[in-house]
Amino acid sequence: MERILFSAICCLAGIAPLIISCNSGAVKEKENTSTASDKKWWKEAVVYQVYPRSFKDSDGDGIGDLKGIISKLDYIKSLGVDVVWLNPIYSSPNDDNGYDISDYRNIMKDFGSMQDFDTMLKGMHDRGIKLVMDLVVNHSSDEHEWFKQSRSSRTSPYRNYYHWWDAERGKPNSRYSLFDVNHDAWKYDSLTNAYYLHYFSRKQPDLNWENPQVRKEVHDIMKFWLDKGIDGFRMDAFQFVAKDTTFPAFPAGYEKDFIKYYGMVNPIHDYIKEIHKEVFSKYDMMSVAEGAGNSFEDAHNLVDADRNELDMAYAFDAVDLAKPEGYSVVKLKEIFTKWDSAFAAKGWLSIYLANHDQARLVSRFGNDTPEFRELSSKMLSTFLMTMRGTPYYYNGDELGMTNIRFDDIHDYKDVPTLNEYQHQLNIGGDMKKFMETLKFSCRDNGRTPFQWDGTANAGFTSGTPWIKVNGNYTLINAAAQDKDSNSCLNYFRKLTALRKQNLVLVYGKYSILDKDNPAVYAYTRELEGKKLLILLNFSSKPATVNTGIDISKAKSLLNNYSTATDAKQLRPYEAVIYELK
Repeated sequence: MERILFSAICCLAGIAPLIISCNSGAVKEKENTSTASDKKWWKEAVVYQVYPRSFKDSDGDGIGDLKGIISKLDYIKSLGVDVVWLNPIYSSPNDDNGYDISDYRNIMKDFGSMQDFDTMLKGMHDRGIKLVMDLVVNHSSDEHEWFKQSRSSRTSPYRNYYHWWDAERGKPNSRYSLFDVNHDAWKYDSLTNAYYLHYFSRKQPDLNWENPQVRKEVHDIMKFWLDKGIDGFRMDAFQFVAKDTTFPAFPAGYEKDFIKYYGMVNPIHDYIKEIHKEVFSKYDMMSVAEGAGNSFEDAHNLVDADRNELDMAYAFDAVDLAKPEGYSVVKLKEIFTKWDSAFAAKGWLSIYLANHDQARLVSRFGNDTPEFRELSSKMLSTFLMTMRGTPYYYNGDELGMTNIRFDDIHDYKDVPTLNEYQHQLNIGGDMKKFMETLKFSCRDNGRTPFQWDGTANAGFTSGTPWIKVNGNYTLINAAAQDKDSNSCLNYFRKLTALRKQNLVLVYGKYSILDKDNPAVYAYTRELEGKKLLILLNFSSKPATVNTGIDISKAKSLLNNYSTATDAKQLRPYEAVIYELK
């Protein structure tokens, strides 16, 4: 979801962040024997995520909108990406930046009209770009007509669209809420003397997927958008839709590993198979789930083609590694290698390290100091574009945009951040530590306006932006980088072109090299006689690497430095791609 309470808040609240352990669920590592025999457009695509509220404002109200996106479609096309994943634009009171939907068949007024949507979709398709939309159906807004009817009476035909617990039964067993100021997922409603369930904010009541009418409503919503011509869905927080509606007591401390209790509850696979039969099978589309369950087995059950469920999923193991004090490169390699091994022969995965639920890529996994920002940004982009799987890339990361690091809590707009701030005040938490951690991890760092140029407000809006623009926009912006052949932006364009020209980077066998090297991530990709070597220095110091490969006759395809490298001694944050002879 609006990605489960980012690590900073989780850690400060004493809760483990949502991590799907690579070691949970024993899976024998298979030989990586993937071939290009089962080609799909969504496997070869580069997915570019557009956060509409912060992308481009067309009317001066300080909020990005669909006409703003339309005005920048040529820019998106120039990136060499194939798919746009668009965060929710449906009608919403905007409690959680659009992830609280009040009408699934209309457009939020802040973003424009359905006519604007149709124009945008046509513009994308005219440029060969597909559109994937966020589908948020674990919950709706409490302002959706379904919920208004549901809470109006215990006998309402919509009552069972949501999870209610009548108060005369006593207080229901504890359920942890990710966004609630008290972390209580049961909200008492005096109108019918009952509690309703909300895993996220109080304004996001959970839908009852046991009700077949709810499932039919969701199927019809999907068909509505697919019939308009969109190309797929990203299934937000979908691993949580099924619940044990007896709501048994969980053991003390369950919230520290809540995914074990909340994720992939039976009969979730029946629900997904039903969606596939009624909807997905009738369209040429892609589907991706947020989250991959508790184990490799869970993930395979979601995405293996013969199960007729989803096309791909993405796990959170790697994205949660980054901490203010740093992270282990060896652990990063271990995570990606284990997931690749588990899916080498069957299934498909997403590759990502950043999105709207994270702080900025270069600030978390790279080094955003002036000396190393560009180099480390390019290195991270190289990694994402050369791994096996479908890469998801967040808008602005192609510029090396950085965390804004607000000092004042009032500058933050994120609901769980503000609620957790109040919670920490209530329990006497260390507020200085809390604020410092937000500077590294808060997802608002990744939601500041896109930096288009060096004019006022980075060219994002002629008005007052809904959230402050990062002050470094005069140095980091698309207009300046477009003119600079060595910029992060133009390097990213080279990467997407290289990926398209070399299907070995899509389907090729992945083999890790020098796996215990604490600074360098080295691996090969191999397909049908073609073999590439990728070397990535994740550190700010020169680093040696031992690949055991003779590269004397190798051809350098791309390097993030302007001069040639010594393959055994990589410069700080150096990235190089070789074609081996």
